[in-house]
Formats: sequence, structure tokens, C-alpha cells
Amino acid sequence: MKMKSAAITLAATLSTSISGAVFAASGTASFDVSVQVLASCSISATNMSFASITTGTTSNTDATSTLTVNCSNGTPFTIALGNGTNYSMGRRLASGASYINYFLYSDSSRSSQWNSVTGTGNGSDQNFTVYGRIPSGQSISNTGSYGDTVIATITY
Repeated sequence: MKMKSAAITLAATLSTSISGAVFAASGTASFDVSVQVLASCSISATNMSFASITTGTTSNTDATSTLTVNCSNGTPFTIALGNGTNYSMGRRLASGASYINYFLYSDSSRSSQWNSVTGTGNGSDQNFTVYGRIPSGQSISNTGSYGDTVIATITY
């Protein structure tokens, strides 16, 4: 019987040791999670095509282009137009060594030349019209296809 009693005591001791195991101390740590959301803007443009004109003295000839801007909501921006690749004391359309002067405006009455236009993004496309004019009174003697390239820049 002594053996049986010793076995029961040993089993009880083992059971208590296993179920009553004490763990070592523990610790915790925390960390922050963050992201920086940056503003973004994009700009695109349609071509400006003036109607055909004939040689001789010009009358006012008008055309438009649309600038489409998409900026993050609440982002202020400024749109500027470059002088064009044929600039010399003003914007010019070129065909070889022949030129036709033209102007770009920010209003439909063509009274305010485009310096820069400002706005605030709303997260959707916003359209801005560029109003072009070939002014009257120019003497055009050479036929051909005249062109220029203007760069629209958005700063935000």
C-alpha cells in the first residue's frame, strides 16, 4: 500500500506543478501608425484651332482651348501659360519665317490677357477656358500652316 500511496502523492505533485505553473514577467509596447497625405494636381489641355483665314489684312479671329485641372480637395493652385515657342515681343504663330501675332485671354470678352489664374481643388475635374484672338489689322502675305506650342503649368 505504501507504493500506491507514494504513486498518488507523486501524481498529485506533478498535477499541481503542471497546472499551477507560474509564468515569467511580461511587458508591453505601443507604436504609432501614421501616413502623410500629399496634395496632388494634374492638368491637361485641348488644342486651340483658329478658323482658316485668307491672305491680306486680318480681322479679329477667335478660338478657345480648355484646360482641365484636377487637384486634391482644398488645394490652392495657380495656372500659368508660357509664352510659346515663337515668342518675340509677343506670342506668334509661325510658318517658316512668317508670323501671325495672337493673344491669350482669361475672359470671354478678351479684355484680360492671361497672366495666371488661381483656384482651389475640389477633388474633381475643373475646366478653365483660354480665349485666343488673332487681332485685326495684320498684313498676311504668305499662305501655309502656322503654329505655336504653349505650355500650361499648374503650381500647387
